[in-house]
Amino acid sequence: MKGGTVQINWHESKPVLTLDFHPLSATLATAGADFDIKLWSIKPSGSPKKLPVVTYLNSLSYHSSAVNVIRFSPSGELLASGSDGGELLIWKLHSMDTGQTWKVLKMLRSHIKDIMDLEWSADGAYMISGSVDNSCIIWDVNKGTNLQTLDTHAHYVQGVAWDPLGKYVASLSSDRTCRVYISKPHKSKGVERINYACKHVISKAEQPLLKNSKSTKYHLFHDETLPSFFRRLAWSPDGSFLLVPAGSYKIGTASESVNAAYIFSRKDLSRPAIQIPCASKAVVAVRFCPIFFNLKGTNSDGLFKLPYRIVFAVATLNSLYIYDTESTSPIAIFAGLHYAPVTDITWSPDAHYLAFSSQDGFCSLVEFEDGELGSPYCLSKGNVSDKDSKNTLQTANDTVLPTGSVGAVVAESRKIEVEEKVDGMDIEVSRDIGAFASDSSKTKTQDNPDDMIIKPTGNVSEVIADSKKNEAEHKTDDMVIEGVEAEHKTDDMAIEGVAADSRKQSPNPDGKQSESDKPQSSLNDIKPGPAEKTGNQLSSLKSTPASNKPARKRITPIAIDP
Repeated sequence: MKGGTVQINWHESKPVLTLDFHPLSATLATAGADFDIKLWSIKPSGSPKKLPVVTYLNSLSYHSSAVNVIRFSPSGELLASGSDGGELLIWKLHSMDTGQTWKVLKMLRSHIKDIMDLEWSADGAYMISGSVDNSCIIWDVNKGTNLQTLDTHAHYVQGVAWDPLGKYVASLSSDRTCRVYISKPHKSKGVERINYACKHVISKAEQPLLKNSKSTKYHLFHDETLPSFFRRLAWSPDGSFLLVPAGSYKIGTASESVNAAYIFSRKDLSRPAIQIPCASKAVVAVRFCPIFFNLKGTNSDGLFKLPYRIVFAVATLNSLYIYDTESTSPIAIFAGLHYAPVTDITWSPDAHYLAFSSQDGFCSLVEFEDGELGSPYCLSKGNVSDKDSKNTLQTANDTVLPTGSVGAVVAESRKIEVEEKVDGMDIEVSRDIGAFASDSSKTKTQDNPDDMIIKPTGNVSEVIADSKKNEAEHKTDDMVIEGVEAEHKTDDMAIEGVAADSRKQSPNPDGKQSESDKPQSSLNDIKPGPAEKTGNQLSSLKSTPASNKPARKRITPIAIDP
């Protein structure tokens, strides 16, 4: 396993807002604030110490504003792209004598504001999109028509997901709710038409604080002040559970909020079954590996009852965690690779590569060796049925930590928190994959990407013990860089805030936004969208001292008692 930031000019140094691998090849598509979609070829370098070779293929130019999300259809024949101003394009792959090329097939018009996320149905016939116009839209891709508008959210819709089994769709909004819609087709003139009705609105949960004390309700998700445009949620490839980012909750009334991702079992989508506490930054995106793996049988603390292992990635604003369903500890943790918030994640179809993008204008790649994640699991009967996917989460008290133990987990994690410089990279790896860790004191994240090799170590406890001395998560927002001097201080300082234009700042629920609530930006070259050209400007940067607040290092999924 090796990973690092690829030092190429991805999008004219503009923020990279989204990326996606083609489902049949190692072609990587990226898009961002330069209005273009770019295609890249990813190939192994042939050297154990070098990152994969990234080769530019071509650009798809049509959008007139920043492209926020791109997703290939399951067949790979179509590509959907959503941008500011509500533009939603469908591109089609054409074979020509000179090679293959992508051309615009359709423009879907219904959203009136920026599109933040989209997802295809498993058969590629339908699609769901989410926008800052507070709505989700179900599309018939073949006809290019709006089948249904889901407008129950009270604020920006920043993430959407389509159940691979076709029964549900889900959306996540900055109104602090996750909504799950169930398919209830209705007949019109003898023809059955697609229709989704809201089944669950997940907003708060009860948390018993102490024995014999009254339980209290707490919000499950961050409010609109979360400094990210995206809250990209995802269903597992078999549909057995839903993974939701942007979690935030308090253990006690006076305690600090804990950032988390939530796992919802298909058996009960009304409340989280497992919560995964994350480090000091909010979770903004999750993505599943498309390949199932055979069980290793080495862990008895798994929270899932599945005949195979599912691997998934969880991205916070400044780090990336890789988990599997057979263990509670992360397989690996990558931190300190970017100077600005992470925006999106994608896996290659063969699970050989994992890529993630950032608003600092760069993308990072993680390359896995053959068999490193495990041996592929063969589904003898094809896709997992809805019936088979119901009882998959194990939440018995004798095998998992109850919710009340979250405080102990957080307290323990704070004991082993330390600070690191910007040029450090920290990777924790469990014994499941053959324990690896990087020596952050010898790694230069931005200057020497080819030297970022994960070195073998002992087990998890040894990694944690060693991390007390010289490893920690990079603090991307502890300091801001002011003026020209920033060019000479990137090894000791980090950039605070989000690279954003003013049209994407999250206002308060009443529609007004105070100056103190506006996320700061360090990228002044982002062109304002059409809706805001006459108004807002990016906030000016102010130099602030570095925070001594340590980063949480111990990550332990917590099961919630039914």
